[in-house]
Formats: sequence, C-alpha cells, structure tokens
Amino acid sequence: MDFDGVKELVQADMLAVNRVIQEQLQSGVPTIPAMGAYLINAGGKRLRPIILLLAARLGGNRSARPIPLAAVVEFIHTATLLHDDVVDGSELRRSNATANQLWGNAAAILVGDFLYARSFEMMVKDGDMRVMATMAEATSVIAQGEVAQLENANDADLDPENYYAVIAAKTAKLFEAATRLAAIVNQMSPDQEHSLAEYGRLLGTAFQLMDDALDYEAAAERMGKNRGDDLADGKATLPFIHAMRHATPAEQIVLRAALADETRQHLPQVLEIIAKTDAIAYTLRSAEEIALQARSYLQGFADCAERNALLFLADFAVHRDH
Repeated sequence: MDFDGVKELVQADMLAVNRVIQEQLQSGVPTIPAMGAYLINAGGKRLRPIILLLAARLGGNRSARPIPLAAVVEFIHTATLLHDDVVDGSELRRSNATANQLWGNAAAILVGDFLYARSFEMMVKDGDMRVMATMAEATSVIAQGEVAQLENANDADLDPENYYAVIAAKTAKLFEAATRLAAIVNQMSPDQEHSLAEYGRLLGTAFQLMDDALDYEAAAERMGKNRGDDLADGKATLPFIHAMRHATPAEQIVLRAALADETRQHLPQVLEIIAKTDAIAYTLRSAEEIALQARSYLQGFADCAERNALLFLADFAVHRDH
C-alpha cells in the first residue's frame, strides 16, 4: 500500500468532506470564503480527517455521520495553522505565501477564530455531548500547547520532557481527538476507544518528530517552507536539543547564538553540528519507535483494508520526505 492507495480507500468520503468544508466556509463577509478557499486549495495531506474516516470504517461505520466531523477536525487544524503563521511570522506554507502575508495578521487571526466557531456550530448540529467534550478539550489543550511553545522560545537549554509536552498538546492532541471521535461514532468499547485514541496520539507525535527532522534536512521545494524555519523562530526541537547535549562548548555557543538570531546566518554552522552529533538520525529513531508503538494499538482490531491503511500511515509518518 502507498499513500495514494490510502486516499483511494476514502476517496468518496473525502470528496464529501470537501463539499461540507466549502459549504461551511460560505459567509457574507468576502474575506472568509476567499481565505478559506485559498487555504483548502493549497493542498496538504489531510491526515487528520483521513484517519478519522479510516478509524470509523474500522468500526464498521458506513454512515455519513463521520463526514462533517472530519470537516470539523480539518477546520480546527486549519485555524491552528492560521494562528501559528501569525505568531511565527511565517511567509511560506506548502510552497505558497501564507494567509497572513496576503491578507494581513488581523484577518488571518479572525478567520481562524471563525473556523473555530463554525466547528462548534457543526458539533452542536451533530448533537453528541461526547463529541463536543472531546473537541472542546482538544482545542483547549492545543491552545495551551501554543502558549507553552511561546514560553519556550529561544530556550537553548530546553529539556526533552518539555519538548514532548508541547508536541503532545500542539500536534498529537488533534490526531488523538480524530481517532477518538471515530470510536465515539461507532460506540466502541472503552478498550477499543482507548486503543484508537492512543494510536492517534502516537501517530501525531511521530509525525511531528519527522517534521522537526525535515526542517533541518529537506529542501524548501519539498517541504513547502523555508529550511531552518524552526531555528529562525527560536524553537528548540528534538534535533537541536540532541545537538546541544552532544556538542562541544564552542559548538554550544554557536547553537545558542543561532537560536536567538532570526537571520539564519548561523544555519550552515548549525547544520554541520546537527550532522556531527547525529541529531537527525537520533530524531528519526525516536520517531520510528513511537510509530511502532502506534501500530501496536491496532492489534486488537480485525484485519481489513482500513486497518492496513492505518498501519501504513504509522510507517508513512516517519518515512516521508515532506
């Protein structure tokens, strides 16, 4: 199986998700549908709605109910990206100019707020309190993760525990919520719901670790953003943390200066230190171990195409180049 095969499994449902997204982006305020269409058409893997749809089918659900919930998850993800890009001052995402570059910071923040609000309108329409509780908690945790990341900015001595706490909140929580929603829709047993939620959490963690490695490795054309963006934003990700712990005192001085400098002038030196300390290899090993744990949580489910697709996505998360 490959990623195209995964998408083919849920192709009809994803087309329906896209229709829901387009319908829910309609507004009498022209900036909202314009920015929304720009973001949606910019592409992206749509992993979060895809895993929700796959996990729902894993439980035997073939109804239309998961479709608007998959759109909700994508809306919340998109809202976080809008806010992230403003906070980070990002100029590129998925090889396109960010919304804040085109419409300005204020509009990007407010459209992100609209997407949050519209998501909760859609959940109210679904009517399940557990769905609303799951997404309300996820949204709160994500926001706290964003603030924690801001507090950690330019901290060259950040420890791995704090780093993992931020990505658990900022990234993994929405993956976890997506798979938990699938279990709720299917009225699965508490054990099955726990397994799917853990799969989602660990998949999201592995995915973020890979993103953090690629930020130092991949070319801008593949990643769709500038190389070294995390460093320029003052983010001490796992490759940086590992390098700091294994660098010489002179190299640590360079790393500290680079994290505090937005110009990227130290990036070539940092890349040399990252390579010398095997920081990328360490990060990839960590991601692979976490992805293996994610796969283990699918053992209790019957063998089927959807389960195989979820197993594949755990591997895909850590064996991709963008």
